[in-house]
Amino acid sequence: MLIRPIEDADIPAAAALLRRAAEEFILHESTPQDAAAFLVDQGEAALRSRIASGYVYHVALVDGELAGFVGVRERSHVYSLYVDKRYQRRGIGRALWETARAAALDGASDHPGVFTVNASNYAVPSYLALGFERTAPMQVSTVRYNPMRFVPA
Repeated sequence: MLIRPIEDADIPAAAALLRRAAEEFILHESTPQDAAAFLVDQGEAALRSRIASGYVYHVALVDGELAGFVGVRERSHVYSLYVDKRYQRRGIGRALWETARAAALDGASDHPGVFTVNASNYAVPSYLALGFERTAPMQVSTVRYNPMRFVPA
């Protein structure tokens, strides 16, 4: 497995992976209108816009294929963390999180090491395993999500 910063050529595969994961694990809990809005807000153009505005993304490649990606906003909020279903339960999500966390903390002596995420219902167990904790009950906007926080021990 190789983890590296996202490149322009990775964006279509990342957007496709997100779409597949969202359709299988997240959007069944949303109305058709909210699901469609979510997919537009998470598509290729939106991903490019987030990267241009300073979100930091890394990808995981397995045998040259994009197996997952992570995106962090403002060095403290995990905006996206997706691993293709075929590659789940292999430590890729943890490796992506650790890479994103290290990148956010790099050279930031004033960073307290606290991170937040709005986890889907499906992803809550994974984030708990990474050391995140719930900070509020499940919320509903276009998708259902669970506010969570990571505080270093």
